[in-house]
Amino acid sequence: MTETTSMPEGGPLPGKSCGSCMLCCKLLAIAELNKPEGTWCKHAKPGQGCSIYADRPGECRKFHCGYLSSELSEEWHPVKSKIVLSANSAGGITAIVDPGRPDAWREAPFYLQLKAWAGELLPQQRYVVVRIAKRAIAVLPDHDWDLGIMEPHEPIVMEVAVAPDGSKMYRARRAGTGHAARASAKPTPA
Repeated sequence: MTETTSMPEGGPLPGKSCGSCMLCCKLLAIAELNKPEGTWCKHAKPGQGCSIYADRPGECRKFHCGYLSSELSEEWHPVKSKIVLSANSAGGITAIVDPGRPDAWREAPFYLQLKAWAGELLPQQRYVVVRIAKRAIAVLPDHDWDLGIMEPHEPIVMEVAVAPDGSKMYRARRAGTGHAARASAKPTPA
C-alpha cells in the first residue's frame, strides 16, 4: 500500500499479526451484535482477543485490516497509529481514527500518505475519507473537507472544478444532496 492506493483484501501478510491490537473491536460498528461504532465490543477481551472468535459475526469475518494486508510500515500498526485502515464502498480508503486520539491522522507519516493516496485515487473516482466516530472528513489533495456527521454507508461525491487561474479545485459532498451539502460542509486547511 505504500506504492499503490488499492486496499488489499485478504489475510495478514507474512510477519504481520494483530498482536495485542483489538482497535477494530472498538472502532467498527457491528450490526449483528447491535454494537455501535466507537464502543468496545462486549466480546473483546484485552490480552486474550475475541471471546467468540470461532463464532464471530459475518461482518467481523469479512473485515480486512488495511495494515495487516499491506506492506505498510510498523508505525501504521493500529495499536501504535490509532488508525484502522479499510477499503470503502467506492474502492478507496477509509482511515477510522480512535476518538481518544482524534488528530492522530494529521501526524507524520500518516497525513502525507493519506494526501498522496487522495491524489492517486481522485482521477479514478475513488476517495480517501477519515472517520472519527460519526464525523467524516474527505481528504483531498489541496485541502480537507469536513462533511460533518455521516453514517458509514452514506456515499460521498468528489467534484473537480477549474479555478480562475486554471488549476484544479476539489470539493466533497454527500451524494444526492447537491448544493446544500456543499454549503454546509466546511473545507479545512491542509
